[in-house]
Amino acid sequence: MVSLALYLAFPGVALIILGEGGVLRVEVPEIKAIMNTNLPLWGGWVLLGVSVALTFAMGVWDRTRRIKANLPARPLSLLLAKTGALAVVGSAGVFLLNQPRSLVAINPIAGVPTVIPIAVFILFVGTFMLDRTKFGRYMYAVGGNPEAARRAGIKVAKIRITAFMICSFLAMISGVFNVSRIGNVESSAGRAIVLSGVAAAVVGGVSLFGGRGRLVHAAIGAFVIAIIDNGLGLLGMPAGIAYIITGGVLLIAATADALARRRSGGPIIR
Repeated sequence: MVSLALYLAFPGVALIILGEGGVLRVEVPEIKAIMNTNLPLWGGWVLLGVSVALTFAMGVWDRTRRIKANLPARPLSLLLAKTGALAVVGSAGVFLLNQPRSLVAINPIAGVPTVIPIAVFILFVGTFMLDRTKFGRYMYAVGGNPEAARRAGIKVAKIRITAFMICSFLAMISGVFNVSRIGNVESSAGRAIVLSGVAAAVVGGVSLFGGRGRLVHAAIGAFVIAIIDNGLGLLGMPAGIAYIITGGVLLIAATADALARRRSGGPIIR
C-alpha cells in the first residue's frame, strides 16, 4: 500500500514541478547526448575488446576459486568457447553499427550509440554483484524462499529494502535515458517505462516469483521488447496495437513462468 500511495503521489509532485501542461523541454547537452550521439568508429572496437577481456578474466577467476575450494569447475575449453562466441557476435554487431545508417548524406550517422557502454557497465556491475557477492546470494535466497532465508540467519527485511533502493536508482537511470530519447519530461511517462521493465524481465526468463533469473536475461528481454516496439513502429502500426502485442507477449511469458514454477514444485502466487 505504501508503494501504491507513492506511485500515485509522486506523479502529482512531478506535475506541480512541471507546471501547466505537464511537459518540460530538456536542453541539457549532456543529457541529450546519451541517446542521440555515437562513439567514434574505433570506440566500438575498444568497448568490445574490454568486454571480451573482462568476460575471460572473470571466467578464469571463477574457475580458479572453485578449484581452490575443491568444487567442480567448468572446463577451460567451455570458457574459451563462450569468450569466442562473444567476440564473434560482438564483432558482427560493432561492424554493423559502424556502417552509415542515415538517409541524409550531410548528416552521417555511424558508430556504436553512446548509451551502449553505459548499459554494458550497469550490466557488468549488476551481474558481478548478483553472482559473486554475499549480498547477491542473499538476494536469490530471499527471492526463492524468504522463510528459509530468515531461518538461515539472513536479515530478510534489510535485503528487501536494499533491493528496493537499488531498483529505484536504476529506475531513475531509465528515466534519464527516456528523457534523453524523447527530449522532454512528461508527468505520465513513467507508466510506460514500468510496463516495459516488467515485460523485459519476464520475456527474458526472470521469474516473477523470485529466486530465479539473471541480469543478462532481463537485458535480452529488453532487447526483444525493443525490437518488437521498433518493428511495429516501422510497420506503421498504431500505438494501441503495439500495446496489445506487447501485453500478449508478456502474458505468454508470465504463463510459461507460472507453469514452470508449478512443475518444479514452487509456490504459485495468484
